[in-house]
Amino acid sequence: MKRYELLLTVFVVGCILFSQVGCQRQAGPPPEPKPPVTEPKPPATEPKPPVPEPQPPTVSVPPKRIPEPEKKGPRITFEKVAHDFGKVSPGSKHSCEFKFTNTGDSVLKIKKPTSSCSCTIANLSKQEYAPGESGLVKITKFRVPERQGVSKQPVYVSSNDKARPQVKLTIEATVVLKVAHEPKELKLLLKDENAGCPEIRLTSLDGQPFAIKSFRATTSGITADYDASLEATSHVIQPKINTEKLRNRSKGSITIGLTHPGCDRITIPFDVLPQFKLQPPSIILFDAEPEKAIPKVVWLLNNYGEDFEVESVSSEKGIIKVLSQERVGKRYKFELEITPPADKSKKRFSDVFHINIKGGKKLRVDCSGFYAKE
Repeated sequence: MKRYELLLTVFVVGCILFSQVGCQRQAGPPPEPKPPVTEPKPPATEPKPPVPEPQPPTVSVPPKRIPEPEKKGPRITFEKVAHDFGKVSPGSKHSCEFKFTNTGDSVLKIKKPTSSCSCTIANLSKQEYAPGESGLVKITKFRVPERQGVSKQPVYVSSNDKARPQVKLTIEATVVLKVAHEPKELKLLLKDENAGCPEIRLTSLDGQPFAIKSFRATTSGITADYDASLEATSHVIQPKINTEKLRNRSKGSITIGLTHPGCDRITIPFDVLPQFKLQPPSIILFDAEPEKAIPKVVWLLNNYGEDFEVESVSSEKGIIKVLSQERVGKRYKFELEITPPADKSKKRFSDVFHINIKGGKKLRVDCSGFYAKE
């Protein structure tokens, strides 16, 4: 009996399991196996796009305004601003003209033309010019120097022309010698006979004969004899020197008038080396204070190296006082004390320091002083 119940139990269990399997088959095919899971590969690095350059900010430009036509005003227009006289003789005088026109639309006003040297003189006939009117700047004298070479001189014309308030005109000439002279200058020594003055030789460079018509010096201490009727291509002059009349001069010139068509005169400068020399030759004081003494030193020497002796010294007004007088070799040293007067109402003062040389020679040192401003 127990065996029977065991078999029945197995049978029932088997039926139940069979029915379950059948149900599972009827439900559908089994699921397909899933593919293996793979990690996704990172995408390939793509090149970065170029960074655009910064562009300047856009500025709005306002529309251009058409300027209103300006009034011209006065306008000075020259036909030329330079004039060349070409080759000329030394010391000769010349003239020329510069034409201009007022090309503006109002009255042109011109000031008197000016130059940097008194050897050039320029003039205008009038100073106001209407629109379209022309005028002339006349160079009435352009005197070239005695030396050979190119000579230039500017002339300045100022006006109310706002565009060109000043115009520079240029005058030039090439100085060519027609008569040569030797020496070119004279060095005179008062201790020598006839001051050591050499003879002067004049020579025509173009073969043109000429005569000497005058001989003048800036001092009566230099003279010369000549034959005004003698024409030749070469002349020799021996100046005569009066040393006593030259003692108070240091520089000057000799002018010899000629009849040569290309050279009407020759000018020769001269220097006189004085017997004595003062250092300084004069005294000037600034910012002086009343009764406050100012020390100064003056040296006296002989240019010719000769021995000499100071006889006496003095002051005209007593402002200059000699503290000491010392002989150093062939020179003298004076230590001075200058005391400005107490009264400064005149704002300046002056005195003269006199030195008397044994033998009659008298020297002077002029002194001028200016008080300090309050």
